[in-house]
Amino acid sequence: MREHLVFVTGRLAKTRLEKIAASLPPERFAWTIADAGVKVAALMTEAIIRNRVQVPEGATRVILPGRCRADTAALSAHFGLPVERGPDEIVDLPVFLGLAGRKVDLSRHAVRIFSEIVDAPRLSPEAILVRAKDLAGRGADVIDLGGLPDTPFPHLADSVRLLKSEGLRVSVDSFSIDELRQGAQAGADFLLSLNEETLDLAFETEAVPVLVPLRPDDLPSLDRAIDRMQRAGRPFIADPILEPIHFGFAASLVRYHETRRRHPDIAMMMGTGNLTELTEADSLGITALLMGVCSELAIGNVLIVQVSNHTRRTVEEHDAARRVMYAAKADAALPKGYGRALLALHDKRPYTQTPDEIAMLAAEVRDPNYRVAVAEDGVHIYNRDIHKTGRDAMAFFPDLGVEGDGAHAFYLGGELTKAELAWRLGKRYVQDEPLDWGCAMDAEVEDTTRFKAPGHTRHSGKP
Repeated sequence: MREHLVFVTGRLAKTRLEKIAASLPPERFAWTIADAGVKVAALMTEAIIRNRVQVPEGATRVILPGRCRADTAALSAHFGLPVERGPDEIVDLPVFLGLAGRKVDLSRHAVRIFSEIVDAPRLSPEAILVRAKDLAGRGADVIDLGGLPDTPFPHLADSVRLLKSEGLRVSVDSFSIDELRQGAQAGADFLLSLNEETLDLAFETEAVPVLVPLRPDDLPSLDRAIDRMQRAGRPFIADPILEPIHFGFAASLVRYHETRRRHPDIAMMMGTGNLTELTEADSLGITALLMGVCSELAIGNVLIVQVSNHTRRTVEEHDAARRVMYAAKADAALPKGYGRALLALHDKRPYTQTPDEIAMLAAEVRDPNYRVAVAEDGVHIYNRDIHKTGRDAMAFFPDLGVEGDGAHAFYLGGELTKAELAWRLGKRYVQDEPLDWGCAMDAEVEDTTRFKAPGHTRHSGKP
């Protein structure tokens, strides 16, 4: 059935919207553009839409601009049709309408994240709980209490009981059999790690053991531990151990593949810290690659750690990557076109306007307020009097006439610097909005039914 879409917009965006709408496949979409009678689409209110927009007979859906602040449920009731908020940028409309070939659903995943608190023996149970709640809030599924060599952990059992009382799942990670036993008796859900020589402990407790080889290159010892647990009908997770680069990394990947080949149905784990922590490169790309390996080999558990400052977002990175890889695998597709969470530094489509389109918008402006935009040729700033293009934020200052207006100069300096950074990195820029750093930074949660508080885009000095 062909849909009839009603795109609500303002005068400045109408021409661009018509161009995009004309490219939609006619066998799937008929469309009407409803001009709400305002210049800037994002400034239209719910009352304006109610009073000025007429929906033609046969329409099936109303689509508002992405930055329109209105109650879509109330408008749906008013028009008797579904009303949706579309994408922030017109150029993304085809993707929004599903013309990218798939509907993106990142609500699901198949990987459990164990997040290690490496200095747990040095923290009080209360401090461990604070750290654990933070990790869980960021996406961790299991809190791993890491033991330290030659460091007593007398409050281990109390810490496990405290975390369990708060509804958290807990693993204990130690080279000490006594600490593992204490953790299991206190109610730990998982024990990291046991090998064929220490495996007897697994039969003393209900905690699920993570099995490792005696040495990373001794895969037969892992096979024997797996065989013993299978014959006993006990649950377990196998970890062939991921080694750092130049210290066995490639060979360890082979072991993961071989373990999965030999044991197609067992639960497996990969500890990613030997790559993310021990490689001085942005951890997001490394994490995405390793989670791709986990997706291919059906590895359903990862042990992560954050010690170095450059891995400070490792929980969020693993969480985002597991969702992208799950969605791509479910679609039998490459991990492309599943959002921007794994794109921190560069955007795939950074420019939403061409220089000519910005020039057309600038020609329509009749007020002194400055607009800032970014296109392939650099940063643009314009109002009714000027339209300047450049690549150095500070070089614009002599042309702006804000020498006597400190507040406005401060605002423009910050905004132009952000725009220059976006242009140099190839990122999307939107005036008065923060740059999107993917999962490398928390996104602001907005109330999309209300306008933002007034900013400093107007001149604050004398006319």
